Amino acid sequence: MNKHEKINYVEFPSTNIEKTKQFFTQVFGWSFKDFGSEYISFSDEGINGGFYQSDLSSLTSNGASLIVFYSKSIKATQEKIEKAGGSIIKPTFSFPGGFRFHFLEPSGNEFAVWSEKNA
Repeated sequence: MNKHEKINYVEFPSTNIEKTKQFFTQVFGWSFKDFGSEYISFSDEGINGGFYQSDLSSLTSNGASLIVFYSKSIKATQEKIEKAGGSIIKPTFSFPGGFRFHFLEPSGNEFAVWSEKNA
């Protein structure tokens, strides 16, 4: 249901649409709808959105917003990310409320994962 003046959709750059699709499917179980060779969309993943073909990537060091995933098992999620070709750019650290790490997906976009426990 679309809610008036609430965040409804998010778009990310992707240097390689196919690798991005494979990564998010393998790690998070997402499914995608193709719109040609330069755009894919996802839905029902906490928010709807898509990836568009671009030479750029989204990094907090460049001022980009950070999307943070929640995990019941931060270590298991990190293992899945690394197995699928993601790279950890900030190892797990504690913060008020839990633990978090940052990673790059194969197109170079930065995301994070947090959990209440470091397990």
